[in-house]
Amino acid sequence: MGPTSLADPLSASDPSDDGAASAALVTTSQKVITTAIVAGPALALALVVWLLWGSVINLTDVVIGVILYVATGFGITVGFHRLFTHRGFVPNRALKITLAVLGSMAVEGSVTSWVATHRRHHMFSDQAGDPHSPHRYGSGGMAITRGLFFSHVGWLFVSDNSSAERYAPDMLKDRDLVLIGKLFPLLALASLAIPFAIGYAISGSWVGALMALVWAGLVRMALLHHVTWSINSLCHTFGRQSDGSTDQSTNLWPLAVVSFGENWHNIHHAHPTWARHGARRGMVDPSAWLIGRFERFGWATRVRWPVPSADLAGTES
Repeated sequence: MGPTSLADPLSASDPSDDGAASAALVTTSQKVITTAIVAGPALALALVVWLLWGSVINLTDVVIGVILYVATGFGITVGFHRLFTHRGFVPNRALKITLAVLGSMAVEGSVTSWVATHRRHHMFSDQAGDPHSPHRYGSGGMAITRGLFFSHVGWLFVSDNSSAERYAPDMLKDRDLVLIGKLFPLLALASLAIPFAIGYAISGSWVGALMALVWAGLVRMALLHHVTWSINSLCHTFGRQSDGSTDQSTNLWPLAVVSFGENWHNIHHAHPTWARHGARRGMVDPSAWLIGRFERFGWATRVRWPVPSADLAGTES
């Protein structure tokens, strides 16, 4: 069957909203902030390269950036996703708070808004109501090209916010998570202030602090954002399906390491509560490995590991 283009794009608005209920719209101020988060790192990098050509990056900035990428990345994959969205395990309070703080420092939104959006994605995956489906305009040709851009970053400016009262009422009952959500702006600033402070402490200069801010702060943050958004876009378009999900989610092996195992997306959509997404032999899943360490240390209990009898036909790539 050849490529198709939809006469009317799939709606990215919440189907649950009706005339009697006020939709959680994306405000102008939110669009301005989103623009700054999406475009800011690239602009900052261009400015630094222009001003400091020939001495743009050093090993210290790379090390700081990698450490923060791993810490905040696991905050998203283990914390925001596998714990808070899908309840793949039960943490002790200290681990819960730590993961919520680290995930917030990835600057992908507050923990409750992130969870609400992702739960809505699962409810309407690749159908009307999915906030970021690459199949919004159809399949193949320019339709899928437009859809890929939309599902990667365009949806941030178009899709209405997902109601926490509707999709994440459990989050609103957790006082720790409510407080961390209120502290999100401060945690976002801390995510940039930490590399700036470390850079100044190590180099003793404002130039060193600025370089650490750009590379270990802004660029690190942007890289993690694009890896997360690639799960929305690439892992619903390219790759293969190994399980019986009802949508177009796929497993895309090249993203295994940088996404900490989130790339085994088809298995995840078929079994969303599993703490391990890379459920077949040979599938690299660093997030599942870390959850296993938490379980061994006694910090996590009731971990929902894959069921051995589950149907995992197909390949891992």
